[in-house]
Amino acid sequence: MFNEFKKWLGAYWHWLILILISTLFFVGTSGFNYFTQSGGFTKWLSPDESANYNFTKLYAQTGRLTIFEKYNLVAEDIIHPRSYRSDSGFIKPVSFLGIILIYGQIAALTTYKIIPFLTPLFAALGIIFFYLLVKEIFDRRNALICALLLAVFPPYIYYSARSMFHNVLFMVLVLAGFYYALIAIRRTQSKKLEPEQGRLSVFFSYLPNLYIALSGALFGLAIIIRTSELLWLLPILLILWLGNFKKVGFIKLILFISFLFLALMQAFYYNQILYQSFWRGGYNEMNNSILQIAHAGTNIFKTRAATIQTSLQAVKNNIFYFGLNPQKSLKMLYYYFARMFYWLFWPAAVGFLLWLFRIKEWQKRHYFYLITYLIASAILIIYYGSWDFHDNPDPKSFTIGNSYVRYWLPVYLGAMPFAALLLINLAKLLRKKVLINVFLVLVMAGVWFISLKFVLFTGDEALIKSARNMQAWRGEQKQILDLTESRAVIITQYHDKLLFPERKVIVGLFTDPNMNKDYATLVKYLPVYYYNFTFREQDINFLNQSRLATVGLRIDQVAKITKDFTLYKLSYAEVKQ
Repeated sequence: MFNEFKKWLGAYWHWLILILISTLFFVGTSGFNYFTQSGGFTKWLSPDESANYNFTKLYAQTGRLTIFEKYNLVAEDIIHPRSYRSDSGFIKPVSFLGIILIYGQIAALTTYKIIPFLTPLFAALGIIFFYLLVKEIFDRRNALICALLLAVFPPYIYYSARSMFHNVLFMVLVLAGFYYALIAIRRTQSKKLEPEQGRLSVFFSYLPNLYIALSGALFGLAIIIRTSELLWLLPILLILWLGNFKKVGFIKLILFISFLFLALMQAFYYNQILYQSFWRGGYNEMNNSILQIAHAGTNIFKTRAATIQTSLQAVKNNIFYFGLNPQKSLKMLYYYFARMFYWLFWPAAVGFLLWLFRIKEWQKRHYFYLITYLIASAILIIYYGSWDFHDNPDPKSFTIGNSYVRYWLPVYLGAMPFAALLLINLAKLLRKKVLINVFLVLVMAGVWFISLKFVLFTGDEALIKSARNMQAWRGEQKQILDLTESRAVIITQYHDKLLFPERKVIVGLFTDPNMNKDYATLVKYLPVYYYNFTFREQDINFLNQSRLATVGLRIDQVAKITKDFTLYKLSYAEVKQ
């Protein structure tokens, strides 16, 4: 019995480690929302997360993706939080619909209470799929090291705990999609098995088709979660198809495309309902860019050189809507990879060079991995690196909460096998198996310590600091809700994610005369409040004597809520408070 157990343990010990670290990962990342969202307080650190959660819950409970706000009909559609839009009174999501539809359907079959914990669950599965994918391309030891690296990699932990962002779910589905596509190609048999060879053999002969269909469905779901990632995902899939043209064949290609489009259909359906076109989304800038690109694309086929040049320029300007700046992209790469995650970047860089020196040992799959990784990384780094993201109030800060980190998840994950190659090569220098294992354990322990310390404690957006902020928000929200009516509308600049949907919210100030007129209109129908930084006495006098006076309003303090923020109420100037 003992020998059998020892034999079994020798064959499957790596799976025990995988299951253990995946379980610990799920428990750890779920703990963030479990402890910060107790007692009915389900709030989020960003407007995007808040919008995704509220629409997911709405869809799970009602099957709808709109909230009708009748007062928007008299207020120019200004009553809505950030990451929402209002069209003729109907409040709609701005972001891609995928995470809302997927999580909403799961919650509809179970309970909405599991929504905050779905991303940690999928992310834990993502560790296993990452292991399986890397094992197919490199080897088991490399794959296990990569899984251990991913389980404590700060962005993967952080954006799993911040569970209503799209990026981790997108990444997991892409990993699973690539894995099933790879094994479908590698396990394609050269000749068909006849039925008389046995039903089980016939079943296994159809497995590659099942895998490729599953791969198409997974990629389709990934696309509706983050459609913008087609910019790099589409050329990668095209390269892989061209490189495996004979193995894929006609049937597998049709199956892949069919199941991909099947996964896209629900998003097409709701895009048509919400935005009047299957290809439109909530981002008006993206919709306009698609129209411009399509128009420019038709002009490219015209013969005039000037027209072609103008059209190509239009395509470039609309794809790189926020600019194209390779120099800035390299700067951001330094700050958000080489410096922020130095324990991954530099070992990966050295491991990559060592791997290049052994190019004679490469197999076909290694060439494909290198080509696809370099192309995807170049597109992601140049495209997003050219943008200006200021998720943190301090524009000079470089923190894990800035968008570069979550957009570059594919770059980070793709570098992990190279870092693993370096560790494996260093370990081999020790020769003895015991020393090799001790070395690997010590190195991984150091990486785990550095990574967990970074994600939990380093910077203003670390998880511990974020959890404390959310606990403070709990008391802040309670005070505001106690001081305002359930039908009240609150004008704010930062606290919409805290107050909606318990209160109607407007994201605004008093700097726009047209919005000030809308505030005056709303005072006729609703209690209207303002919650923002505390005004000085001279600022209150200026508003009451000038800016608000022009629309017949005045502002008065209701209560000081925190050290820096105060709740005010708007009323008609002739009515004294």
